[in-house]
Amino acid sequence: MAMLLLTGASGLVGSRLLPRLLAQGDACRALMRGDLTLPAGATGVHGDLSDPSSLDEAVQGVDAVVHLAALFRTGDDDAIWRANLDGTRNLIEAVKANAPQARFLMASTGNVYDQNAPRPGRETDTCRPTAAYPASKLAAEKLLRSSGLTWSIMRLPFVYGDADGHLASMPTLATRFGLHPAHTYSVVHHRDVAVVVRLALTGAMDGRIVNVTDDAPVTVFEMAHLAGAPIEGSAQPLENPWAGRMDSSRLRELGFRPSVPTIWAAAASVIL
Repeated sequence: MAMLLLTGASGLVGSRLLPRLLAQGDACRALMRGDLTLPAGATGVHGDLSDPSSLDEAVQGVDAVVHLAALFRTGDDDAIWRANLDGTRNLIEAVKANAPQARFLMASTGNVYDQNAPRPGRETDTCRPTAAYPASKLAAEKLLRSSGLTWSIMRLPFVYGDADGHLASMPTLATRFGLHPAHTYSVVHHRDVAVVVRLALTGAMDGRIVNVTDDAPVTVFEMAHLAGAPIEGSAQPLENPWAGRMDSSRLRELGFRPSVPTIWAAAASVIL
């Protein structure tokens, strides 16, 4: 039985990943800054990514680290950089000192790709994000890649499912950011985030960055419809049509096949 450390266990993705890791038979520790109700079988360990001295106990004896913790829903760019880059640096150093044999899987974001790209983003693309969140995640990727640890990075798209509220937010997001109804995004269900994490823990993704998507991108118009709050369509030209889209060919080559192939399949199975 592998011993895993999960950061970000209280987050949108982590809170849905943790029960699935436990169901697969892994022993799981969850890094917690405060009190957190964990699923049966998980062990909480108190620590803070901003405090290097608090991380030694958390990483002692682990076989793998799944690093999901991130900050992005704030206008404080300095806080985003501290959490996403400095926090990752502190965790890397703790693993190097206490569990250098452990695999280190980090979640990143598809937002690192250029908004005006001429096609879906590929892992080999040169990325030049300007916003604090993707720029800090790209910097953390580079830090991990040069750490000397056994690493892998999964760049996540729009993650949805399990009634997490993310899909339900799309109509509001569309209005707030003026999203074109025809704009498409790569997406993936929480179930398949767990599938990719399992693949990474086998070593199949060692030393690789991989884009994670299901089989079919989905439009803002369709997401709003599925969320139960339809928006108006538009025949206006669509600028930057590939923004938010990722090419996941590399992940398919590693054997990944989504268990929830499309958002429409999720709707049919009542797991949105």
